[in-house]
Amino acid sequence: MGKTRITAPEGLPFVDIEREFDAPADLVFKAYLEPELVKQWLGPRQYEVILERWDARDGGSYRYVHTDGTNSYGFRGVFHSMARDSMIQTFEFDGAPGHVSLDTQVIEDLPGGRSRVKSHSIFMSVADRDAMVEAGMGDGVEDGFNRLDELLPSLQPVGAAG
Repeated sequence: MGKTRITAPEGLPFVDIEREFDAPADLVFKAYLEPELVKQWLGPRQYEVILERWDARDGGSYRYVHTDGTNSYGFRGVFHSMARDSMIQTFEFDGAPGHVSLDTQVIEDLPGGRSRVKSHSIFMSVADRDAMVEAGMGDGVEDGFNRLDELLPSLQPVGAAG
């Protein structure tokens, strides 16, 4: 499994995230688009993902809830661009309404059938960014990407490299 690199420069309202996967970029992109796949990897594994809406297209929107049966955490946003080289969306946590980030993901091909996801999230303020980091964003991202790592081999055609 890869290791997620998360950078949150002091005094700046953004977070950068990078992770390499042992799968082609097209398969990683598919896992971002298809609701049945998203439910299998998005977020920490101790939570079930309930997709209330996942319209992954330019102008589409999403809303999902992470729940452990007792606690629930909702998230929502709008997809502005869903090209593999420029997925742009807003992100808002129900627990902090009005504090919206703008997230850009790029999925790059790497040699040997591998790929890299690069994310850049811009927050409305450094305080908003810090609150998200302190709430455990890094742990959720890392666990979700670990789950994606586990899912990707099942999406590859039999006999494919990876």
